[in-house]
Amino acid sequence: MRKVFLEETESTNLRIRQFMDGGEDIAVVARRQTGGRGTKGRSFLSKEGGVYCSFLRFYHDLPASEAFRIMTHAAVSVCRTAEEFGISPKIKWPNDIFVGTRKLSGILIENVFAGSSVRASIVGIGINVTNDISSLGDIAVSMQELLAAPPSVECVADALIRHYEEESSFDDYLSRLGFMGEVTVAEGDSVYPAVARRVLPNGSLEVETAQGIRSLDAAEITIRF
Repeated sequence: MRKVFLEETESTNLRIRQFMDGGEDIAVVARRQTGGRGTKGRSFLSKEGGVYCSFLRFYHDLPASEAFRIMTHAAVSVCRTAEEFGISPKIKWPNDIFVGTRKLSGILIENVFAGSSVRASIVGIGINVTNDISSLGDIAVSMQELLAAPPSVECVADALIRHYEEESSFDDYLSRLGFMGEVTVAEGDSVYPAVARRVLPNGSLEVETAQGIRSLDAAEITIRF
């Protein structure tokens, strides 16, 4: 995997698109982003001191029905990176990485499809290392807060790329999954309680509601644990 390092860019996910026609797996890392994006159109705070990395990977035989493997692999890669430095994170379905009740890392995935297959994926990952996240209050946490001697941003970025190049399984994802049990589901104008039971291989969350068992799609709902 080729690596490209930048001082600053609007968004590594946007920047990496310029390599789409090359057919080469690439990682783009920036010291800071001026227009970082999170899931569902949210902005992503990207001050210097964090890891801001996007991966472009091409596939030859990945069915669209198995695209969730891309998300589980990204989440496991972040967890393995944190674990390497002595942190024990948990995955909040589908792919946010938490330590306790605070978010350490966010992941944004954009897949490119060709018919019934995934042609390529762009996976953007942000990890809080020594960046100032005080404006986020108690919803986020950094490695600097968790460790007596936090690693450098460069060490964390190197570890992330290395773990992303490794293989992972759905069981690796499930073993790091947390926040199951009683939840609140916001679906359109409807808000209702449920019990999160398990994540299915296709990426949906199976919950038990007053009306019975349902499988929910992360793109269509918000879960409050």
